[in-house]
Amino acid sequence: MKVTKAQAQANRAHIVDTASTLFRERGYDGVGVADLMAAAGFTHGGFYKHFGSKTDLMAEAASCGLAKSVDAAADMDLASFMSYYLSRQHRDAPGQGCTLSALCTDAARQPDAVKAAFAAGIEAQLGVSRIPEGQAEGSMPEQARARRIALMAQAVGAMVLSRSCPDDSLLADEILEVCRADVLAQLSGLPDS
Repeated sequence: MKVTKAQAQANRAHIVDTASTLFRERGYDGVGVADLMAAAGFTHGGFYKHFGSKTDLMAEAASCGLAKSVDAAADMDLASFMSYYLSRQHRDAPGQGCTLSALCTDAARQPDAVKAAFAAGIEAQLGVSRIPEGQAEGSMPEQARARRIALMAQAVGAMVLSRSCPDDSLLADEILEVCRADVLAQLSGLPDS
């Protein structure tokens, strides 16, 4: 039975969504094409009907995961988002969490297509971070952007450091607590943030 164009598109979207979750859980090198296709409910042989290479899928899955993070951030004020982001709940669910904190270190060693997906996702995240231009250490747009970049880097870095510690480590929790308190203090110091 021939698969319709609409079904083929739905199958591809399902594979991308599955890959996005698995890559965040296991890293790019921790997921093979056969495992990924089996998790999505398809045979290994069907992979190349949808993607030219694993790198193509990695870039598309990164874009998918990053778009979900942007959507989640857009629905919350920045303080609430950072409180959740720098929590044990987020730390312990990398497959459901932020693509940046789960895969940035992997992406740094990937081809330019994957890096380009990350750069686009970072730009999109910066666009929804809700520090209005006139409220960050001066009124210049570049100062507000610099503040958003610094906050994002601190949050992602804190999550990466916390995840690198054993699950029951006091240090893992301390990293999140210290950085969450610092970020929230920075945000409370901004007028009307």
